[in-house]
Amino acid sequence: MNLAEALAWLDAHINLESLGAPAGAERRSSALALDRVRSLVELLGSPELSYPAIHLTGTNGKTSVARLTAGLLAEAGLSVGSYTSPHLERVNERLSWNGDAIEDEALAEVLTFVAEVERELPDPASYFEILTAAALHWFADVAVDVAVVEVGLGGGRDATNVVDGRVAVVTNVSVDHVEYIGPTIRDIATEKAGIVKPGATLVLGETDPDLASIFVQRGPERVVARDVDFGVRAARLAHGGRIVDLYTPGARYDQVLLPLHGAHQAQNAAAALAAAEVFLGNPLDQDVVEAAFAAVRSPGRLEVVGHAPLVLLDGAHNVVGAGSLRAALAEEFVDAPRILVVGLLREKEPHEMLEALGAATAARVVCCRPPSARALEPDTLAAAARDLGIDPARIETVDLVEEAVARALAVAAPEDQVIVTGSLYVVGAARAALVL
Repeated sequence: MNLAEALAWLDAHINLESLGAPAGAERRSSALALDRVRSLVELLGSPELSYPAIHLTGTNGKTSVARLTAGLLAEAGLSVGSYTSPHLERVNERLSWNGDAIEDEALAEVLTFVAEVERELPDPASYFEILTAAALHWFADVAVDVAVVEVGLGGGRDATNVVDGRVAVVTNVSVDHVEYIGPTIRDIATEKAGIVKPGATLVLGETDPDLASIFVQRGPERVVARDVDFGVRAARLAHGGRIVDLYTPGARYDQVLLPLHGAHQAQNAAAALAAAEVFLGNPLDQDVVEAAFAAVRSPGRLEVVGHAPLVLLDGAHNVVGAGSLRAALAEEFVDAPRILVVGLLREKEPHEMLEALGAATAARVVCCRPPSARALEPDTLAAAARDLGIDPARIETVDLVEEAVARALAVAAPEDQVIVTGSLYVVGAARAALVL
C-alpha cells in the first residue's frame, strides 16, 4: 500500500479517540483489553522484546516528559524511539526516531506489514492498537537502544502495556477520562499503576500519599519520588522559557535553559531527567542536559505561533490543564485583552472548563467545534459561558476551528492575545489553518 491507502486502511478501524465512550460496560471492557494487541505483536514476532522501554503515564504532562526523556537519551548517544499520542496534524508525529517523525514511505511500509498479519486475528484491532504495534515493530526494525512509550489511556489495560517498562514514569493523577477508568480518582490511579511491573524502577511524580501508595504497592524494585529524590530547586523566568535548577538522585543540574512556557514544564523536565538517569544508571553530563533541553519543542503546549497579536496554542483538555494555562498566562505574558477560541469534547463539563480558563475576564470568547465526533456543540459551550455571567455581546459561535481562528484574528488589535485551547483537536486544526 502507498501512504494514502495505508491511512485509509487504518482509518477504517474503530478509533476510540474519535468515537469517545462506548455505550456500555461490555464495549468499554473490550476497548481497554490487551488480548488483541498481544496477539498482534506476537504475530509480528514480539518486537517489543528486542529493546528496553521507558513507559509513561499520567493525567497531564506525559507527552512533554516523553519528548524531554527521549531528547536526553538521544543527546547522550543512544538510538531512541518515541511513541506518543494523539497527533496534532499528521499520524507520523506519533512515531519518531531520535526526534524525527517517521517518514511517509516507512509509515506506509510498516502499516502494510501490520495489515498483512492483522488478517490472522479473530477480531479486527483498533486504530490505537494498530499504531502501537506498528511503532513497536518499527523500533525493532531501526534497532533502537530504548523506546520511550507514552500510554494512550489509563495504563494497565492500555495497548502500550504490552511493553515491559524497565522504567515506569507517572507524572501525576487527576480526574480525567472517568468514562473509561473512573469514576473515582483512586480508580484512575489504580488503572495507571498497571504499567508498574515487578523489578521496574518507578519514577513517581504524584505526591498525594494516598494515591502514591497505590503505585508503590505494585512492587517496583525501586521508587524515585518527586520532591524527595528529584524535583525543582528553582525556576526563573527567561526569554522564551525558564532557567531551571533541577535535582535527581545522582546530580544537580543548575542554570539550564528550558525553552518551554509554564511552571509545570520545570516539573516535567525534572521527571524526564530522573527517568533518563535511572535508565542509564548514572547522571548525565551538564552539557548533554543543556543541549537536549535547548532543542526540545512541545507543539500545541503553550506554543506561541504569532505576534501582534500574540497567538498562543495550548491543548489544555481538562480542568487541571486549563488551570496551568491560566497560571502561565498570568505569570509569563503581559496583561492584555484576551480572545479565547475554545472547543471542547462532549465529556468535558463546559462550566468547569470555562471557569478554569478564566473566561469571565476574556475580552471575547469564540466557541467552536473540535474536528471530532465527540465534539461538544458550540451552542452548548456558548450557553455555559452565558450561565457564568459573561456578557452575550462578548460570546460568539463559529463552527469550524479555522474560521473561529480567522474571526479572532480579524477582531484582535495588535496588542491583544488570541488563545486557542480546549482540546488538542482544536489546536491541531488551528495549527493547520495557520500553516505552521
